[in-house]
Amino acid sequence: MATPQFILDLREKIGHAPLWLMGITAVVRDEQGRYLLGRRADTGEWAFTYGIVEPAEEPAITAIREVKEETGLDVEVTALVAVTSSSRMLTYANGDKAQYMDHMFEARLAPGSSHLASTPDGENLNSRWFAQECFPDNLAASTKERLALYKCWLAQGEDLSHRPALFRS
Repeated sequence: MATPQFILDLREKIGHAPLWLMGITAVVRDEQGRYLLGRRADTGEWAFTYGIVEPAEEPAITAIREVKEETGLDVEVTALVAVTSSSRMLTYANGDKAQYMDHMFEARLAPGSSHLASTPDGENLNSRWFAQECFPDNLAASTKERLALYKCWLAQGEDLSHRPALFRS
């Protein structure tokens, strides 16, 4: 993912010291139950939409923004699936360290949004819809983990699609 400006500004002050960051995962499904995946420009792997919450931004709004930036699609958040934290500190190739608290959201297409962007934002090479039984072999490990968590949440049988938006206006 592209590094947000606020993190670049922090890094100027703290160098590679560990940061605790909030992130999102958007699990977007269409009416046929297919999943929206993007092929990452940095790894070539297929993944759910991920992103970092900007200062003063609601996590659900981050999910909506990230899906729009990475795919061109407008979505509506239908449920907060899980809030999880990573159990380890990540060290990036440049030496930066970070640990994440992730808000996983379920989302669906907003009315009138149906076409994937032909020119993604650069984080993804392209995006596609996949039935679960047709997932590509090179699915990101983080997406496999989140998919397992999402399936556990679905197995609980809660239909939260009727609830109002999960953020303040």
